[in-house]
Amino acid sequence: MSPMLQGILTILIGVGGCVAYFYFSNMVLDKVIFPPRKDDQGRNIHRATMVRPWLFLFPAMFALGLYLVYPVIGSFWRSLFNRAGTEFIGLGNYTQMFSESGFRTALFNNFLWVLVVPAASTFFGLLVAQLTDRLKWGNIAKSLIFMPMAISFVGASLIWKFVYANDPDIGIINAVRDYVGLSPVDVLQIPFWNNFFLMVILIWIQTGFAMVILSAALRGIPEETIEAAIIDGANPFQVFFRIKVPQIMGTIVVVWTTITILVLKVFDIVYAMTGGNFDTAILPSYMMTYMFRDDGRATAVAFVIMIIVLPVMIWNIRQARKEM
Repeated sequence: MSPMLQGILTILIGVGGCVAYFYFSNMVLDKVIFPPRKDDQGRNIHRATMVRPWLFLFPAMFALGLYLVYPVIGSFWRSLFNRAGTEFIGLGNYTQMFSESGFRTALFNNFLWVLVVPAASTFFGLLVAQLTDRLKWGNIAKSLIFMPMAISFVGASLIWKFVYANDPDIGIINAVRDYVGLSPVDVLQIPFWNNFFLMVILIWIQTGFAMVILSAALRGIPEETIEAAIIDGANPFQVFFRIKVPQIMGTIVVVWTTITILVLKVFDIVYAMTGGNFDTAILPSYMMTYMFRDDGRATAVAFVIMIIVLPVMIWNIRQARKEM
């Protein structure tokens, strides 16, 4: 059977199954469980109305339980076993993991990424959104700045690998150093600072995302408040920081937390640029070192990542609801 035919059959079976489920479940609810009776017809209708929403929610809840809740529980249970998965060792993987300097370095680097990348991406996105709205060719500038969003993380890493190349004929940084008479240097091997050179790649990509969202928020600010501030004698900086920014603070927080969640899960850039060497490892790349040789340790790291991401994600959802 051809892949196209398999895809069509899968769609038809899925859609047909959903329609059949909703149709027959409602029939069973109305005709069997709560049938209309003369003595308590109104009561049965009320009961069926209370149960009916759960019929519609059940497929989604079942899918979430099967593909989200069950894997989380299964991963945590797997992290309590040894390397081969044959011996229960409790929290042994976690205690050993926290005692290793490699894990502490990865955790520290992750916090560095969380502090720098969301703040820088949001700041530059807000700055670009404000400046490009004042230019006649602002839409062209926005398109150019947003373009890195269309590039995969691996593709962006390969581009920046040329920027950071040791060869002065290729790498921009070493070309400048060669021009002023300095010897070439591999910036990706400089301890601590090499993390910031990797962060630049994600900031370059996510600035376009922040710019688009914040530009829309800036355009939604009522003109009356800006005009009133100008009449009162406010200069452009005061208008921006005291009038515009407070009114879009909710959007800024949502953008910042969205990028934070992405940063906590980023893996491609570090793996493609340094492979986690030279003290650039973050939690996902640290997890990859155990992925195919120690499932217990790898799932323990994955569970730690999930615990770190979960509060940020919940807070992001709450902020988005407030914004709505």
